[in-house]
Amino acid sequence: MAHLIQVGAGSGGMPVLDLVCRDPRIHQVTLIEPDIYKPHNVVRHLFPPSGIGEPKAELAEQWLKQIRPELDVRVLNSDLLDPAHAADIDTACATADIGICAADNEQAKLHWDGLMRRHRVPWTLGEVLSGGIGGFVHWFVPGGPCYGCVASHLQRSVTVDKPATPDYSQPGGATPEVTIPASKASIAVIAALHAHLTLELLADRAAFNPGFTSLLLTMQRVRDVFDEAYRPFRFRITRSAECLMCRPGQDGTTSGGTHGATSAPEDLDVALDQALARLGNPGNA
Repeated sequence: MAHLIQVGAGSGGMPVLDLVCRDPRIHQVTLIEPDIYKPHNVVRHLFPPSGIGEPKAELAEQWLKQIRPELDVRVLNSDLLDPAHAADIDTACATADIGICAADNEQAKLHWDGLMRRHRVPWTLGEVLSGGIGGFVHWFVPGGPCYGCVASHLQRSVTVDKPATPDYSQPGGATPEVTIPASKASIAVIAALHAHLTLELLADRAAFNPGFTSLLLTMQRVRDVFDEAYRPFRFRITRSAECLMCRPGQDGTTSGGTHGATSAPEDLDVALDQALARLGNPGNA
């Protein structure tokens, strides 16, 4: 029996949550999601129009309970990066068996990665590219490459057009309507791959190794980006000794995954700022 912790229940996160939570091995879910369901979400979401104006986390809980009434679902209507909820989130992470990240900004992904490594929780991430031209799925385990290692490597080796995502960090404030160019169909393809990878990792967390760290699936032929549609690319990415986020000692582990000296919180904050700056400027990576 497993405890799943997930951040994000948007158009990409909710189908992953739905698919993974149908597995009987999942008995408890903690969902972190601050956003409110809005009219422009309907076209790409699982929730019905009648849910407009309700917190996505509570709609997700209702959805899961309809499918599996016995499932223990706990929701945190809070931003992952909100210091006021850091203790509750940290406590939930400490008891989790596997994590899913469905956040849509780099700072949240890096923060999530830090939480998962701190508590030695394996986790997965799915990303749909602009326009639904393709998408990534990634998996992470304690002692392996962190999100910073993977993102830095992919910045240097893969060029895709991915515009800035909207900021939902203020769920109670005014959020302008946005148009996410990926269709629900393309989101569903990557979500299904993400869910499948998560369940495979859950089944064998000690020895799981599909032969890649990150999988890119193209879904459209795009000039100067993808030469072929429906082609997978497998990336085997190792932990970088120069990584700003998980270099030996930075996360309390050595490169082999054993415990070492733990950095002070302010040192990790500096590393996070440097990693975000590097990701924003691939030429420096």
